[in-house]
Amino acid sequence: MIDHLGLDVSDLDRSQRFYEAALAPLGFAVVAEVTNEGGGRVVMFGIGGVPEFVIAEDRAPGVGAHVAFRAEDRKQVDAFHAAALAAGGRDNGAPGLRSQYGADYYAAFVLDPDGMNIEAVCHQAD
Repeated sequence: MIDHLGLDVSDLDRSQRFYEAALAPLGFAVVAEVTNEGGGRVVMFGIGGVPEFVIAEDRAPGVGAHVAFRAEDRKQVDAFHAAALAAGGRDNGAPGLRSQYGADYYAAFVLDPDGMNIEAVCHQAD
């Protein structure tokens, strides 16, 4: 199951204004604004407080899209990361807690063969 989708944008403030207006009729609103590990700003949109769509400052040229797959537990996140690296993916963040996204946000990131940022995330406490 897909947990959330994200896009890197060239002008976060402009894109935030656009998506706030465009997604409001669908029930989406900003649910969080954070700084990612690379120091870039991130804006999360969702319905009912749950982030489902993310826009981020383009801090890594060439990485324009992001998809996060939901994992049932932290072991699945670890296994995803190992399997993706073995299949030729490039590490973009080892498995671990990302408290800036939530107290129990355990994730791993890899770049696929085209440079897209792929994530596995578990929201459950260990």
